[in-house]
Amino acid sequence: MQEPRNENQNPQISNLKPQISKVGIIGSGTMGIGIAQVAATCGCEVFLYDANAAQTEKSLTNLKKVLDKLVEKQKISSEKSEEIFNKIKPCTELSDFKNCDLVIEAIIENKEIKSKVFQNVEETVSENCVISSNTSSISITSLSSELKNPERFIGIHFFNPAPLMPLVEVIPGLLTEKTLARKMYSLMENWGKTPVIAKDVPGFIVNRIARPFYGEALRIAEENIATSEQIDDAMRTLGNFKMGPFELMDLIGIDVNFSVTKTVYQDYFYDPKYKPSLLQQRMSEAKLLGRKTGKGFYDYAENAQNPAAEKNEELYQQIFMRIISMLINEAVEAKRLEIANDEDLELAMQKGVNYPKGLLAWGKEIGYEKVSKTLQNLYETYQEERYRQSPLLKKM
Repeated sequence: MQEPRNENQNPQISNLKPQISKVGIIGSGTMGIGIAQVAATCGCEVFLYDANAAQTEKSLTNLKKVLDKLVEKQKISSEKSEEIFNKIKPCTELSDFKNCDLVIEAIIENKEIKSKVFQNVEETVSENCVISSNTSSISITSLSSELKNPERFIGIHFFNPAPLMPLVEVIPGLLTEKTLARKMYSLMENWGKTPVIAKDVPGFIVNRIARPFYGEALRIAEENIATSEQIDDAMRTLGNFKMGPFELMDLIGIDVNFSVTKTVYQDYFYDPKYKPSLLQQRMSEAKLLGRKTGKGFYDYAENAQNPAAEKNEELYQQIFMRIISMLINEAVEAKRLEIANDEDLELAMQKGVNYPKGLLAWGKEIGYEKVSKTLQNLYETYQEERYRQSPLLKKM
C-alpha cells in the first residue's frame, strides 16, 4: 500500500487501524444516506440526523429500495440487506450522537450553517470523537477555527453516489492533529474506499483540477463556438470521457456545480482561472438545474427529443485540445504546489470523476509542448490570465 505523504503525518503510525464503531451523520440527503450506507455496510452503527425528519424518512425508504435491488441482483444476501438497514438509526436530536466515535457532516455548502452545526456537535460528543465535514470546497481550517478543539476536525470528502464512487479525499486543516489524517485514511480503506490525502486548498484535488472541464466548456458554448451537444460529443469521442461536461453538470445539478465554482473562485481571491460562468448563473436563476428539475442543458421529460450534435472533426479537435490542455495545466500546477503526490493526483481524477486516465500521464501522451502551445495561443487570443501556464508546464 502506498504511504500517503503529508506534512502532518507521523510515519510511525502507518499501520494504525482506527477503532470506530459508532458513526453520526448530519444530513440525510443523497450524500448523507449514501455515506450512512457505506458505514453500515462495514458494520458501523450509524446515527442519521436531519433537521427535516421527513427527509430522513424519505431517504430511508429509498435506501430500502436500493438494498432490495442489490438482493435481486445477488450483490448482497437478504440477511446482509436487513443488517445494513437496521444499523442505521434515524435521530431527531444531535444529543443522540453522544457516544459516537466519528461524526460526518453532509449538509448544504454554506460555511456559516456548517460552523454553527459543528459548534453544537462539539457540545454533545465526547472529547475523543472525530468531527468531520464532507464539504467539497470549503476550507477545513476555516470550518474548524471556531471550535474549542479544532485538532480533532478533518475533511472527509466522498463523491456522489457515495456507495459506488471509490474515491475519498482526506483533508487535514492547519489545526488538525498530526496523526488524524492517517487514521482516517486507514478507516476509509477499511470501508473499502480509495483514499487520498490532500492539502487544504480551495476545491482540494478533484474540484480544483476539474474546474476547466466545466468552465472552459461553458466558455466555448457562451461564445457560440460550439453547442453543448457538440462539446459533449467531442469529449466523449476524442477523450473517451463517459459523460460530456454538460451531461455531467445536469447530473450533478447545475446549481451545485455553480456553487462549487463560486467558492473556489472566491477562495482563490478571484483568480480569473476559476471565474464562474454567466450562462451557468442564468440557468441556476431559471431553476433549470438538470436531471433533478427535469430540464437543464438537456430535456429529461419522458418524450423529449434533444437535438443531435452536428459532427465536425476540425471543431471537435479544437474543443478537445482546449479543454484537455486546461485540465492538464491544472494538474501540473497541483503537482507544483504539492497539493498531493503524483500518484494521488492521478488516482483522484480517475476514481473521483471517472476520467479515463490520469492528467499527468495524458499530458505526457499528448506532449506537454503541444499543451503549452495550445494555452499560449489561447492567451494571445484572449489576453486573459485565465490561460496562464503553470511555471512547471514548460519544464515537463
